[in-house]
Amino acid sequence: MIKRRSVLVSAAGVLLAVPFSANAQDWKAKYPEIVVAIVPAENAGGVVDRYGPFVKYLEKELGTKVTLRVANDYTAVIEGQKNRQIHVGFYGPGSYARAYAVSGGNTVAFGTTQNQDGSIGYYSVVYVKADSPYKSLDDLKGKKLGLVDVESTSGYKAPVFFMNREGKAPDKFFSVAQVTGSHENAVLAMTQGTVDAATNWWNSDTDSNLTRMLNKGMLKKADGSPMKYEDFRIVWKSPLLAGSPFAYLNDMPDDLKKAIASAFYNAHKKDKAAFDKLSDGKDLAFVPVSHKDYLEFIELNKYLEELRRKKG
Repeated sequence: MIKRRSVLVSAAGVLLAVPFSANAQDWKAKYPEIVVAIVPAENAGGVVDRYGPFVKYLEKELGTKVTLRVANDYTAVIEGQKNRQIHVGFYGPGSYARAYAVSGGNTVAFGTTQNQDGSIGYYSVVYVKADSPYKSLDDLKGKKLGLVDVESTSGYKAPVFFMNREGKAPDKFFSVAQVTGSHENAVLAMTQGTVDAATNWWNSDTDSNLTRMLNKGMLKKADGSPMKYEDFRIVWKSPLLAGSPFAYLNDMPDDLKKAIASAFYNAHKKDKAAFDKLSDGKDLAFVPVSHKDYLEFIELNKYLEELRRKKG
């Protein structure tokens, strides 16, 4: 279903030269405020710090107020776009597929980020502490696994899907497979000994949720000293997943959608500092995507729903 892939985008700028019509002022009257919501990849303070400059950039580009909403969970963003209270949402590929479904196709992907090596996408991984005896997923049989959120692709959907295909269904293979609520919470649960392993997202050894937490000094050893990347080990990694998309409401005026997309695609050139803040300088640019890039995740969601029905 989900295949490893690498996508090169060489001409994102081709989509930028679409002229805005005189009706642009019409949408500004109808949309005096654009709400952008982010799924909880990190704590609220971290999201505000990371996205604050980018929101100011969007306000300048769109010429209207832009409000950042930090959601408590993935479902809040999904339901917010369904109810048209959120105009632009940031998702993982699996939660985007859910948002598209529950909104009747009105939540549509338009952009994602391109990695430093030119590829698009990321991985789901399982971390353990390096001083633990666990060297592979097999070593974790009967142990405790910390998951993220049921709508998180890297933290729940992908590991549950792929581990089931490997004959290691998390609810049977582990003694406990518990949802922790966020990517940061999953890592903290592991470092504190609540769980033996934790799922998370990973782009490279220098670009992951773990490296961000380490850079912020969030992870400490028992003696209070800061932990390092070498204090952790990856024991499982998924195939390459589609890039996490930004999605807008499809029933908004075309001029507004074009303005939003153009602002995103040009961010790395027009406000590099704000763009770099989003990824600690790890991404190259926003590049175009469309709903067809996420069709496999609709099937993944159906598979997971069938698993839940069987359990019920």
